[in-house]
Amino acid sequence: MKAFMDEDFLLKTDTAKHLYHDFAKEMPIIDYHCHLNPKEIYEDQTYENITQVWLYGDHYKWRQMRSNGIEERYITGDASDYEKFVAYAKTLTKAIGNPLYHWSHLELQRYFDYHGVLNEETAEHVWHVCNEKLKTMSARSIIEASNVKVICTTDDPIDSLEWHKLLKEDNDFSVKVLPTWRPDAILHIQKDGYQAYVAKLSKLTGMEVDSFESLLRALDVRLDFFEEMGCRVSDHGLEYIYFTPYTDKEVNDIFVKKLQGETLSQFEINQFKTAFMVEMGKRYAKKDWVMQLHYGVLRDNNKRIFNNLGADAGIDCINDQTTALSMTQYFNALEVQHALPKTIVYSLNPGDNAMIGTVIGCFQDSSCIGKIQHGSAWWFNDHKEGMKAQMTSLASLGLLGNFVGMLTDSRSFLSYTRHEYFRRILCNLLGEWIENGEYPNDDAMLEGIVKGICYDNAKRYFGF
Repeated sequence: MKAFMDEDFLLKTDTAKHLYHDFAKEMPIIDYHCHLNPKEIYEDQTYENITQVWLYGDHYKWRQMRSNGIEERYITGDASDYEKFVAYAKTLTKAIGNPLYHWSHLELQRYFDYHGVLNEETAEHVWHVCNEKLKTMSARSIIEASNVKVICTTDDPIDSLEWHKLLKEDNDFSVKVLPTWRPDAILHIQKDGYQAYVAKLSKLTGMEVDSFESLLRALDVRLDFFEEMGCRVSDHGLEYIYFTPYTDKEVNDIFVKKLQGETLSQFEINQFKTAFMVEMGKRYAKKDWVMQLHYGVLRDNNKRIFNNLGADAGIDCINDQTTALSMTQYFNALEVQHALPKTIVYSLNPGDNAMIGTVIGCFQDSSCIGKIQHGSAWWFNDHKEGMKAQMTSLASLGLLGNFVGMLTDSRSFLSYTRHEYFRRILCNLLGEWIENGEYPNDDAMLEGIVKGICYDNAKRYFGF
């Protein structure tokens, strides 16, 4: 029997151990998609206790605590931080097979030098161990200790990027903290408050935004600003990939109708979103940015909790809407104009793995190695089986060796252990194939593959 989460955790073969310890373990990290707050990085955020790091805003943990029958006051309510920590420790004992169990203990090991087990009985001891360590820890020290080289935050087009500017000018912090263009507020024309957002954009750019054409001109100003601040990546949160045929006049009329407060049909909404995504894709291609498409989620399903806590409260789920046809139509709309940018596609639905793998193979070209990427196992899939399934599918239908690898997609500064988790799963998968005689035991080739997926491919692909 193997020891609990020892140095060879998840590494079943000698080859897997070699690949991880000799090639993967020490590679730097490029966190090309996360939700860290740049203000907290600049101000070098510190924490009084482990609950502030673990449970403030972590809907992964909230969701499982509710599943364990924990009262909401011990999750997001007015209970003390210690009571919340004990409630999470109690929940964790039931989380066998859940990635939270692995993530939590990896964080305890790597950042707090605690190699025991967290449960109700050990909670008080772990509480004191972590809180003592936190006295000498901060956002920047955690990032640097994790060997992170680049962080891409998630930022709205009208954001001032003031903290990015300050970080860029700070010679005491060597890690690049770059913005990511996330224009969901403009894309989702069906939402309340849309007119107010457009008014803010208009005021910020000094341009009257009263048509779709003027909207694009105003966004061009902001795109240029983001580029000046080092942005190389865009990101879009989509229900599904859109493609509904449209004319320029129809899209302009739809936009004007919304500004006038009129109700839009679902068909009109989809026409606008299609046109917007096509126009954005063209601009990303021109700037040589990477476009990320995150889709396949149904959000805010529990309206009682949503009304109390708002979005990102642990009440989202997988969407099973088919999107293969619209994805190919969208890519084609850009490809025929020689304007399809480097693109990473993530689906929350693991049933889409093979479909994505075959679609991306239709749109590769010599302009970039692995131009269209099947993104890493996302959200409800970033566990052992989900990562293995995504990489196995990518290997079966494409070129795993060109994969740009893992990201944190997290709001926590301790989440960099997810890269370790991913790298262990990667090396175990490769080791299994090698020991089974499915790939040569050639160190030079394997070193290139492992280091590429861990770091080198992303560095090349994004152009950092």
